[in-house]
Amino acid sequence: MTGRNPGVAKSQPHWPGGPKPPAGAPNIVVILFDDVGFSDFGCYGGSIDTPAIDAIAARGLRYSGFHTTAMCSTTRAALLTGRNHHSVGVGCLANFDSGYPGYRGKIAREAGTLPEMLRPHGYRTYMVGKWHVTPTHETGPAGPVDGWPLARGFDRFYGFMDAETDQYAPELVRDNTPVAPPGTYQTGYHLTEDLTNEAIRFVADHHAAKPDAPFLLWLAYGACHAPHQAPQELIRKYDARFAHGWDEERAARLKRQIALCLVPEGTALPGRNDWVRPWADHSPDERRLFTRLQAAYAAMLEHADRHIGRLTQFLTTAGLDDNTIVLVLSDNGASQEGGPLGFINAMGPYNFRVENLEEKLARIDDIGGPDTHSNFPLGWAMASNTPLKRYKQNTHGGGIRDPLVISWPAGIAARGEMRHPFCHASDLAPTLLEAIGIDAPSSIAGVAQMPIEGTSFAASFADASAPSKAAPQYFEMFGHRGIVHDGWKAVAFHPPGKPYEEDRWELYHLERDFSEVTDLAAEQPDRLEALVDLWWREAEAHQVLPLDDRFGERFAENAARNLGSRRVFTFHAGMGHLPTDVCPDLRSRSYRIEADVHVPAGGAEGVLIAHGDATCGYALYLRDGVLMHDINVGGQHQVLAAPRKVPSGDRRLAFHAKRSGPNLGDPFRCSLRIDGDEVAATDLIYGFVNFISWSGLDIGLDRGSPVSHYAAPFRFTGALKKVTVTIEDDQFLNAEGAAQAALARE
Repeated sequence: MTGRNPGVAKSQPHWPGGPKPPAGAPNIVVILFDDVGFSDFGCYGGSIDTPAIDAIAARGLRYSGFHTTAMCSTTRAALLTGRNHHSVGVGCLANFDSGYPGYRGKIAREAGTLPEMLRPHGYRTYMVGKWHVTPTHETGPAGPVDGWPLARGFDRFYGFMDAETDQYAPELVRDNTPVAPPGTYQTGYHLTEDLTNEAIRFVADHHAAKPDAPFLLWLAYGACHAPHQAPQELIRKYDARFAHGWDEERAARLKRQIALCLVPEGTALPGRNDWVRPWADHSPDERRLFTRLQAAYAAMLEHADRHIGRLTQFLTTAGLDDNTIVLVLSDNGASQEGGPLGFINAMGPYNFRVENLEEKLARIDDIGGPDTHSNFPLGWAMASNTPLKRYKQNTHGGGIRDPLVISWPAGIAARGEMRHPFCHASDLAPTLLEAIGIDAPSSIAGVAQMPIEGTSFAASFADASAPSKAAPQYFEMFGHRGIVHDGWKAVAFHPPGKPYEEDRWELYHLERDFSEVTDLAAEQPDRLEALVDLWWREAEAHQVLPLDDRFGERFAENAARNLGSRRVFTFHAGMGHLPTDVCPDLRSRSYRIEADVHVPAGGAEGVLIAHGDATCGYALYLRDGVLMHDINVGGQHQVLAAPRKVPSGDRRLAFHAKRSGPNLGDPFRCSLRIDGDEVAATDLIYGFVNFISWSGLDIGLDRGSPVSHYAAPFRFTGALKKVTVTIEDDQFLNAEGAAQAALARE
């Protein structure tokens, strides 16, 4: 029959070649810190030991004019895409979708990520650490996973999806699957070491299997976001170093920065930020506490630096260091969420359980450990941002000017030099594309791409006099606004709820006023007006509008929308871990937990359901055969126990919590029930007013640091069939308080 293939002898095989990288394409290693201030690295004038980062700087460049977006989700979106964060739909946090194009909490498909841009050019791409550019209600086991790392260009992922996680008991994902951490605090586990191990493994595996292909490694540590957790021997090391307080520390850092030529001669320190008192005005006990809280932060940074040293040593050993671009940077300035007095366990205060000084002093040696969620006070955050004003969340320098270290021995001849052009997080991707020698694609997976908005600063690798980007760069976060253009900056601090037209715009000549000390608004009103007008034009062009300074309302609306009409949550045996944002919301409402179990003749014990960790959460469990429930609010355990053991057989074991009134703060009546019969009851002293936990939920065990008085995982030894949680519609939230608790997570 005609048309049939007669056989292989008359056929021509074809082997399509895979994508080929440009000749000499470098590897890329991005090391991204969280909440580390401008002056914290040793090579930026800091007092914390960071020899590995300093060595990277000595092999390359330090930038004094690198700017971010004031928050973590937003900076990550800009870094990954080469566009402004509002333009790609991440105008604020990944934790909510405001319903406006600039505020979806998820990177638009029209904005391809750096790994998506590199894949067609033969790169393999690996992501380790913090992601946080997927809406948190989409981080559960049912996804959708279209915004997870593997769906946005990375070949492999090991890390955490949320803004923060416990360093000793993290919520981890490998590729698209939640996994348990490979160790515990008791076995010496720490997330920073684990992430570095995985980063080295990814590169080692890559080099073994595909040594001729270039790679991108994106390593995003949890350090130094709260909770500040680090080995105790490192923490104690810093007590003496920081005992002089934040005022002396700021002055010493600025002096070193001037000597390093990082900031210009004559740069002045701004006055103390709002709510920061002189160090000398605090009592000796307060100073001792504040010093230890700063020591935990410093130890966390040094601990990370030690592991960066392991990674860079591996690159050297593998012969990869010469043609690898290594970048070290932070996503925003140091955090203001510790407040004026700092926290040992912030989880209590978010639920109206105050941490007084006496309690803090009694727990001072616990700081940095597994049952603490510490954060340092505003004065130390101010020192971290030396010599800049304000903090993370703000569009003054302290929120948006950050360290950037770059080395590339094969491509950058400079060794240990400074670079001073203004550049922005959105400029990083186009800079790397230019260094590689490729263009951003016009289409990815059939989706037409929006223009790259960042400007490459690759010219500054070789030219110390390379100019700043010519295009204006706007800033906006929670209504705080700013714009930089032609060496000038206009900036407005925005108190929430205040009419925007009442905000006072300030004007600074950045080329002569690094630290934004001399406000020229009154002297040059025409220039200020022109910059403010330019800000509005840029805002309209990049989906910044409508401005939205709401805190509580946005979080409350998002939670209600995600919950919808659902009031019953059924968790069957065999279920994996659930992150908090897809768990039942038990805050300030009546609810009941019912576990269907079979208790064998010899009795049983173990966890039926646990949500949270040692710092805050709840657990229903059996211990020595007795049904127990613990509501742990900031380390304050409120344990209710049945008077006798649970009988063997099929049982329904329950905990009920009932509001006693319609107002916030009204007490709850709580009871334990066995097969419907009440066996114990009490009134709660502390409840979940604003917050349950940032650690998620498990049934049949407690996978993390234990919520109650047992050793995790404390698996249930009977047969657990299912756990049902039913919530009622009597919730009364303090929306602003809940929002502030959520913001502290970012």
